[in-house]
Amino acid sequence: MNLFAFASPARFYPLAGSLSRLFAVLAAVLAAVGLYIGLLVAPTDYQQGEAYRIIFIHVPAAWMAMFIYLVMAGWSAAALIWNTRLSAQMAEALAPTGAMFAFVALWTGAFWGRPTWGTYWVWDARLTSTLILLFLYLGFMALKASIDDPRKADRAASLLALVGAINVPIIYFSVRWWNTLHQGSSVTPGTSKMATTMLSAMLIMSLAAWAYAIAVSLHRVRSLMLEREAGSDWVKAELARPGTTP
Repeated sequence: MNLFAFASPARFYPLAGSLSRLFAVLAAVLAAVGLYIGLLVAPTDYQQGEAYRIIFIHVPAAWMAMFIYLVMAGWSAAALIWNTRLSAQMAEALAPTGAMFAFVALWTGAFWGRPTWGTYWVWDARLTSTLILLFLYLGFMALKASIDDPRKADRAASLLALVGAINVPIIYFSVRWWNTLHQGSSVTPGTSKMATTMLSAMLIMSLAAWAYAIAVSLHRVRSLMLEREAGSDWVKAELARPGTTP
């Protein structure tokens, strides 16, 4: 199969619809299983008590916030190198989901920090760099919206995404590079400090977050395609089909 054929919005649109529905169902199933294990099966932590259960939302959200930004930067690089419309649209479609995960990571982290650190917020290296990540997402979307010419907006936002990518390794390695309040990683390759049920729930919830991100981003890019390609024959034909929704 020639994957480059799907660089055309007309070819990618129906594929994105099918994949979006598939991953939406997968996300719902994984989230239900992950929350059941995390909230009802996993034991109480001997140090943090029941408050630790927020990690089943917090950790997947933090991971996805970083991962989505790197994927967004990758699509932005492709848009600059090959000047493909779909690449820029994919980057634009990912930004709101990445911003949502960054916000959820900060929000849940604040609720975890209150009983653990005695405060909702500290200017910790990891917290501060994650806040900067949220601002980068918001700045990407604001820059896109502020430029009327779509092609110029794509190039400007793509450059911002690539420059901002340097913040992701700073977030990841911040607990190693600086003396921070934020605890180190509990999951490392080949070993884990967590109980099996806790780790299973967190990984399942991470897969649910991953599937959700794919589903909503593909759904959003379909809407962007219809908006950006409104005058194209394939869009007119697509919208003319009975029962068709963006």
